[in-house]
Amino acid sequence: MQTLKLKAHIDTNGMLQLQMPPEVKDMDVEILVAFEPKAEEKKVKTAVAKGWQPGFFEKVIGGWQGEPLVREEQGEYEIREELL
Repeated sequence: MQTLKLKAHIDTNGMLQLQMPPEVKDMDVEILVAFEPKAEEKKVKTAVAKGWQPGFFEKVIGGWQGEPLVREEQGEYEIREELL
């Protein structure tokens, strides 16, 4: 068994292209793939990538200018019958 360590990029379709060294051409091989995302590649999707308009959150955060919002009293918790 031989190992081959390399850095690669998986495209947006989830495709990974792997080019093997020339000495293993024209032969059957068994492939085992183990991967670990690189720390800097663990990206959090931006708001724009999630479909929000650019600058949306900057415009609305802290934008309430009416009377202060007040949470009303929640009342008593309803006691329900136990499920069987």
